[in-house]
Amino acid sequence: MPNDEKNLETIPDGILGLNPLESCKELGVKVDEYLAGWRENRQHRYEDDPAFKGYRRDSYIVSATVPRFGTGEAKAVILESVRGYDLYFLVDVTNYSLTYTVCGHKNRMSPDDHFADLKRIIAAVGGKAKRITVIIPFLYESRQHKRTSRESLDCALALQELTAMGVDNIITFDAHDPRVQNAIPLKGFETVQPSYQFIKGILNNVPDLQIDAEHMMVISPDEGGTNRAIYLANVLGLDMGMFYKRRDFSKIVDGRNPIVAHEFLGSSVEGKDVIIIDDMISSGESMIDVATELKKRKANRIFVVATFGLFTNGLEKFDEAVANGIIYKVVTTNLCYQTPELLAKPYYINCDMSKYIAHIIDTLNHDSSISDLLNPYDRIERFVSRYKAEQNQ
Repeated sequence: MPNDEKNLETIPDGILGLNPLESCKELGVKVDEYLAGWRENRQHRYEDDPAFKGYRRDSYIVSATVPRFGTGEAKAVILESVRGYDLYFLVDVTNYSLTYTVCGHKNRMSPDDHFADLKRIIAAVGGKAKRITVIIPFLYESRQHKRTSRESLDCALALQELTAMGVDNIITFDAHDPRVQNAIPLKGFETVQPSYQFIKGILNNVPDLQIDAEHMMVISPDEGGTNRAIYLANVLGLDMGMFYKRRDFSKIVDGRNPIVAHEFLGSSVEGKDVIIIDDMISSGESMIDVATELKKRKANRIFVVATFGLFTNGLEKFDEAVANGIIYKVVTTNLCYQTPELLAKPYYINCDMSKYIAHIIDTLNHDSSISDLLNPYDRIERFVSRYKAEQNQ
């Protein structure tokens, strides 16, 4: 059953309120536009019921601000009543473009700053909301999800902090390790895969792909990402391969053991288009190394696909890899901050996630199941079938 039909059968679980923090403002505005458009045109048989108070509005964004003092300290202020609201907070903890002043000095906002602002805005609600859901696309401290020595468990602590403050549900995308939800077993935690948006973005921009096991392959750049590669390969009917990183455990560089070599496991990639899929591109060195190894094995076009394009060391290495024919396209989402430079690159494909997030919020507000949204198998199959049919015309 389509989501809109499901939502016509239920009443909202409180007045919908959306609060994208400054780090996620652009994405939040797009989500808000989708929600306002859908609800304006929706004919619900119970729309005159008091339970539908505030159902149709021009905007669902709740006015709020986070002013700072000269020392850099801050507070959150919600500028309207949220009593009885079903609130959804959006925050991008990786958005380094924002700054604030500390004793006259400019300071770029770190993930810690963004997470502190999120806690401030939740605290400002003061327990008056009916339900609070946090949408945090890049899960805060998700790479520090397990203990391998005497060290902190930052991600687990962050999740427990949020739930202790009254957060009912946490929605993230492509969590580095979903098992971190074990830290909050009695609260809602969903990690969403943007597989459908990846496929849609690639097929909309490349008209001559042959989607079968003879002409295409899916590769995981490391052993930790095999699940997402297996899912994509199975949905598309392709073979899968993987690399594993051989590391030097005798030394630590930048907090990790340096990679000595990438070893490949899988069938031949010769002459095939290849999709390398991972959760994030950080510096990008691993992705470029894997693409280089695949080119040595005579792979055809290489698509580098990741949910989060962080590009912490800039884009120069990717420009060089594209110029040398190693990488064909780079595909990421708008779930984290994107520089104007990145958006202008001819090899870059941007996958917009705003409509998908709006569907999730709309469905949850109606207290309906989001199971079909979390598993996009049918949507991928329909889209690929249309793509192949257009090729055969």
